Amino acid sequence: MSGCNARWNRQSRSANGKAHWCMRVGGVRIDKAVSAAFLGAVAPAGMQAALQAEELIEAEYDSAVKQWRLQVEQARYQAQRAERRYRSVEPENRLVARTLEAEWEKRLDELTTAEAELARREHQRPQRLTDQQRERIHRLGADLNRAWETPATTDRDRKELLRSLLEEVNIAVSRSEVQAHLTLRWRGGMFTEIDVPLWHPKETVVRTDEDTVDLLRRLAEHYPGATIAGVLNRQGRKTVRGLRFTANRVSNLRRSWKIPCYRPPETPPEGQLVTVEKAAQILGAAPSTVHRWINDGFIAGEQITPGAPWRIRVADDWKERFVEEPPPGYVAVQVATRMLGVSRQTVLQRVKRGELNAVHVCRGRRKGLRIKVLDSQPSLFAATEEAGV
Repeated sequence: MSGCNARWNRQSRSANGKAHWCMRVGGVRIDKAVSAAFLGAVAPAGMQAALQAEELIEAEYDSAVKQWRLQVEQARYQAQRAERRYRSVEPENRLVARTLEAEWEKRLDELTTAEAELARREHQRPQRLTDQQRERIHRLGADLNRAWETPATTDRDRKELLRSLLEEVNIAVSRSEVQAHLTLRWRGGMFTEIDVPLWHPKETVVRTDEDTVDLLRRLAEHYPGATIAGVLNRQGRKTVRGLRFTANRVSNLRRSWKIPCYRPPETPPEGQLVTVEKAAQILGAAPSTVHRWINDGFIAGEQITPGAPWRIRVADDWKERFVEEPPPGYVAVQVATRMLGVSRQTVLQRVKRGELNAVHVCRGRRKGLRIKVLDSQPSLFAATEEAGV
């Protein structure tokens, strides 16, 4: 379509940095309106086009076969000409004879190929249409909409058909009315005016992923904004704008969803969950050691979500696991692996599941984990431990 003038579009762009604007407007509805006007104009000629369809198919086939027959005649002439040149050469001139013989064989191959293609195309001659098939073509010609929308009709075919009757399509877009006024100028000077309602995009609601909001709601009960931001970033989560989380962005998201702010208790009650750093202070150990105890299963730790800080519940029975002297029947981890015939990892997994009791000796050269393997023969265990440590 040529001569397209648009008064308004939200996607207007400045052309070449000058005070000229290239206006753009969505064309799906406009294309449908122009196509409907075109089909309405050519509907009276639909039956005549259907009657010519069969003749056109036959004519195209005859034209193609005639072209291949000409190619066969040309190939036969070239082969005969090469044969005459070969037979006219002196027998003593062997080099020229070999060259002309090769040329003759090449022309014979081309002739064979052309004859085979001609035979194939003559064999594929379309059959004459039956009365039933002819009636179907007549109905298709009467229903131009089906012929226009069929996948066999390409966009290029539609454009050529439109240009055969349409000279120009002018578009005037009204922002207030959200519609386009089309003026179609036909060949011959006739005009057609059409009003087309345009698609009006709704404002897109930008919202944070529900999983992220649900995780924030759970984390906000236990951690401040900076800690929550670190957890979300470690999990690879992004804001709705694709940015990394910060304490300020977590606070804004929390206010948007009306999530209560984290308020640490003034006096932590007995047995509450504490951080790894706090547990290390209570035990007089390094935080890395506490992390190792959690991995070994000696201390039970909790995480709200992967990447969140570990928390440890401090209780009286938990403190009783840290002793200065190993109780009777407790042996070193190496001795427990030999007695049980399993690996160190398996022993620690059993401790983690509660199948084996364990204590941690805090002082002396025998400092470390001790495992209670059996409830009998304490003297034997003590002797074994002395030998293994």
